[in-house]
Amino acid sequence: MPTYHNAGGGYPNVSAPARQAKLDGNQNHHTIPSNVTSHPLIQNNTQQQQQQQQQQHSVPSNLIASSIPSHPVSPTMTMHSSVTTSNITTHMNTTSSPMILTSNTINPGATTALPANPRHEVKLNAMPWFHGKISRETAERLLRPREDGLFLVRESTNFPGDYTLCVCYQGRVQHYRVKYKNNQLTIDDEEFFENLALLVEHYEQDADGLCTQLTKSLPKQGKQDFCVDPKAFVEAGWVIQTHELELRECIGKGEFGDVLLGVYRGERVAVKMLKDNSEAAQRFLAEASLMTSLIHDNLVKLLGLVFNNQHMYLVTEYMSKGSLVDYLRSRGRLHVSKKDQINFAYDTCAGMAYLESRHVVHRDLAARNVLVAEDNSAKVSDFGLARDENFSLDGGKLPIKWTAPEALKQNKFSNKSDMWSFGILLWEIYSFGRVPYPRIPLADVVKCVEKGYKMEPPDGCPAEVYDIMKQAWDLQPEKRPSFHDIKVTLGQLRAEYTKVVN
Repeated sequence: MPTYHNAGGGYPNVSAPARQAKLDGNQNHHTIPSNVTSHPLIQNNTQQQQQQQQQQHSVPSNLIASSIPSHPVSPTMTMHSSVTTSNITTHMNTTSSPMILTSNTINPGATTALPANPRHEVKLNAMPWFHGKISRETAERLLRPREDGLFLVRESTNFPGDYTLCVCYQGRVQHYRVKYKNNQLTIDDEEFFENLALLVEHYEQDADGLCTQLTKSLPKQGKQDFCVDPKAFVEAGWVIQTHELELRECIGKGEFGDVLLGVYRGERVAVKMLKDNSEAAQRFLAEASLMTSLIHDNLVKLLGLVFNNQHMYLVTEYMSKGSLVDYLRSRGRLHVSKKDQINFAYDTCAGMAYLESRHVVHRDLAARNVLVAEDNSAKVSDFGLARDENFSLDGGKLPIKWTAPEALKQNKFSNKSDMWSFGILLWEIYSFGRVPYPRIPLADVVKCVEKGYKMEPPDGCPAEVYDIMKQAWDLQPEKRPSFHDIKVTLGQLRAEYTKVVN
């Protein structure tokens, strides 16, 4: 039965009879069936449900929603972001179904467009009621007036790693422990949920043994959290069967784990592998969910995800020439022409202008996070830190030489702070991959920048491009240009270079 805890002690809930009556009537659809498969993370379903889901989503039987591993991850999204209920869908507008470009060989070359299965964006679940690390006393102070059903969720103070559902009832606040069991969340050891959002949704529909039904949430002020349901990728058509993907050698390291070369549908792909089943899985899925809604020629394309019992894989298009910074350094002035440089600048700006139009902030724009395709086109990658506009950062490592002063000092990230980073990226392009601020110690960079210091133009940098850099490095964010405007300028410069070459 549900328990609420006081100083670590558990007490039987007064609403147990109501719960038992409900269970006698029908079993809730969130309850784990008794015939659980040998793998603890896989939940069985009936053959009839499997057939219905296969018909509805055209998903192979071994990848229906109910068979996707429920990874033991934190149900909260702990990336430092300020996502509000109102703006969480502003950049998640549905786009047309993508076309996967494939060829019959693993070698790059002429490609043919094969229609992908119908796909939809995967949306994040906002959790405005999640208040994070607050004490029991703070929760009770916030929950006023004590209307029956007013609630919030916080991290448990008595049981680190668990959560507490705080609900107002008859002028008091009841505190229910939400604990992990079999890698899922439960209050009563009978109803199990894969994340907090599903748990709250359930008790909003039915008290189901709690002191009262959840009727009104108390939103957290400022930065809010969200979660992602792995099954949403199945329903949206983004799951790739394990046998369809051939894994090959490691080609790099990513935020979540190794990046492998793979082959999918006869074409080389890049595969990000999540090594551990931990809180990182939610960040991994958040990156994937964002990529389902952002489709542009100058953004690295998501092809799908693979779920198995041990790992999750994020499959993206393969960029054969690697990162832009490595490309510039390895080829240098002898092989990278002025036309190449302006093309790299324009392509990157075009991708960022698209993100700007969708109110998405990249937050880690640099030549290392731009990839070069076989045809020499540049595409922005690494959406692990990307999120909605105007959020703050509460800590963690920042790339100081690429980050705008207001982001470093005041934790204010926006498309304008991305523009500052783009100015640094332009300097990287025209210096053939040199590290910015080459003669200034890292500890002194911020002080120099705040005093108005701007790097000199690299040798051979066109005056028009250096002018863009200086505009991007304005200490007042509002005075920096937009990516849309810079895209126009770079487009004109690119056209001029094309005429000269021809």
